[in-house]
Amino acid sequence: MEAGIYRELALELERADAEARPIPQISARYPDMTIEDAYGIQSAWMELKYEQGRTKVGRKIGLTSRAMQRASGISEPDFGVILDDMIYWSGQTIPTSKFIVPRIEVEIAFILERPLRGPGCTLLDVLDATKYILPALELIDARVEIEDRDTGKRRNVRDTISDNAANGAVILGGAPCRVSDADLPRIAASLRRNAVIEDSGVAAAVLDHPATGVAWLANKLAPFDAELSPGEIILSGSFTAPVAARPGDVFYADYGQLGVVAIDFSRDDQ
Repeated sequence: MEAGIYRELALELERADAEARPIPQISARYPDMTIEDAYGIQSAWMELKYEQGRTKVGRKIGLTSRAMQRASGISEPDFGVILDDMIYWSGQTIPTSKFIVPRIEVEIAFILERPLRGPGCTLLDVLDATKYILPALELIDARVEIEDRDTGKRRNVRDTISDNAANGAVILGGAPCRVSDADLPRIAASLRRNAVIEDSGVAAAVLDHPATGVAWLANKLAPFDAELSPGEIILSGSFTAPVAARPGDVFYADYGQLGVVAIDFSRDDQ
């Protein structure tokens, strides 16, 4: 694929985001597209955002479970960009109409104090560079159709990567915790929707240790002469299944000693 096509598809994604209306699957229109093409489209879309005044405040890592990787036909996670206007805090109301098919996942956010650069970045490097962790929810969305409107075929990982790895919003909350004060793989959380527990999990489900994905990302960015910078928010990957968010829903994620993240979704008439 040529750079001009990246830009055209980025413009489509931007319209889909602005209008909350998904576009046809990119992989169906460009069946020979590669993973590298997908990241090229994602990068072109983020450049549009930067031109509009948005700033990058971090990155997200997705597809961290082996089950999700097998289902997607890949052998490693994917990643996307977190922009300044994607950040919400526990207790806020999410405007439901802003999103297409919002779903909520439970994650750990790493807030960096020092840069991380590959190659050779390790889990210990991540722990040393982290200022603190925070409980977080990721809102994933789909600006590219999940199911093809004509065939019903589900989108693949190339569509998801192009779609900024499905990142829609990040909700932060709980209590900041230094990594030395937490047994990270054993951090557990339950996710309630309208007082009903929909899912629960432990952070070890994220590549055996949530910091592993952060090290992977630093190494993945190294060939592009990019690093993870101080102050950035890095979402390390979900350890629960996505739960659909509907107008009027209230979500409450309990992380035990790390506190809670609570959010509600506006009703259609608000």
